[in-house]
Amino acid sequence: MTTEIRDTAQTSRSSTGRRRLRDRIPPDLEVALLYCLKVFLLVRVGLALLAIVGVTLLPPNEAAGVPGWPAPELTPGWHNLFTSWERWDALWFLRIASSGYDATDGSAAFFPLYPMIVRGVSFGLGGHPLAAALIVSNVAYLVAMVTVYRLTEYEFDTERARNTILFMSIFPTALFFFAPYSESLFLLLAAGSIYAARRDRWITAGLLGALAALTRSVGLVLIVVLAAEALRRWMKREGREPVRLIAMLACAAAVAVGTLSYLVFWNAFDGNWLAPIGEQGNWQRTFAVIPYTLWAGTREAWRYVGQFPGGYHTIDWLVVVPVLLLATWVAFRTPLPYAVYTVASLLLPLSLIFESRPLMSVPRFAVVLFPIYWAMDHFAKRWRSRSTFVGVSAAGLGILTVLFVNWYWIF
Repeated sequence: MTTEIRDTAQTSRSSTGRRRLRDRIPPDLEVALLYCLKVFLLVRVGLALLAIVGVTLLPPNEAAGVPGWPAPELTPGWHNLFTSWERWDALWFLRIASSGYDATDGSAAFFPLYPMIVRGVSFGLGGHPLAAALIVSNVAYLVAMVTVYRLTEYEFDTERARNTILFMSIFPTALFFFAPYSESLFLLLAAGSIYAARRDRWITAGLLGALAALTRSVGLVLIVVLAAEALRRWMKREGREPVRLIAMLACAAAVAVGTLSYLVFWNAFDGNWLAPIGEQGNWQRTFAVIPYTLWAGTREAWRYVGQFPGGYHTIDWLVVVPVLLLATWVAFRTPLPYAVYTVASLLLPLSLIFESRPLMSVPRFAVVLFPIYWAMDHFAKRWRSRSTFVGVSAAGLGILTVLFVNWYWIF
């Protein structure tokens, strides 16, 4: 009898605790979280199973380790739940998280916030950087999903928010959100920064923007994004107080602190402020005007159709061209900050190209441009083809995931 009373009391306390926790979460946030969690789990489990099977579907390409971090051996088995995501740039992030930067090996090109967080989590796990990196990427993506959901709901409606999360999670290069890459962290910080500015929370916007700029070099575009929002707000206000404008622009300028702090680190570490910028040349990226990039990318895409390794050009083109069309819709149909974020974020990778593969990595850079998923939702509704959009995008994600885990050049 006493045991039954004790069990009943414990159950009552547990239920009360859960109710108190739910009472603290606003209902609209709870709805967003539950939907995002459902999509996250469906896609994450699907990709995990595909990774296990995927390593047996193709003959593996040659693995490529990095200085101080050898490539993992590619063998069938359940270990591929984790090790199959350890590919390409992931090895650089893991190496930096484990043993830091080296002035002679090109690691300066990788901005530090993501490996710093991975290093901290790895320490808490007893020294398991791969597990730490997967935790950081996946948790960051889940939080980013909720952020983008709330932002989209704020700008449009719940239906578009739900579709945006779905399209974003099955985009052909969405695999990088779940791998040990910095995309998920950058998406969280960039979307959070813009959302904060749109809600007139400028200190938060500047802080998140600075962290985004410490995560990836393209984070600097948030200066222009936030400045555009500041000017828009100031122009709409009666009286147009200059002090208010200066305060907002100061928060926008604070984004540069992220990049500057990384340059200061390299000056202290190696006496070279511009090491992260100079490394772009060592990675064989050169400046090109965008019309040339698009022409060269199109030429290469159709020169080697169906041939290996020329097919990579076709894959790049088949993703980039729709992205550019979606970005055009964003530029003309969304509020100014989103247009600036999308267009400016595409200008950088289209201007610094790898000559022998002009559109290389642009599909990965595009995955964090969340406004393009608003465009996808718009056209899916207009053409009554949501299932087609979902099917084509998910198929692309599956194909690129299988290529990625087998060390084919998807980066």
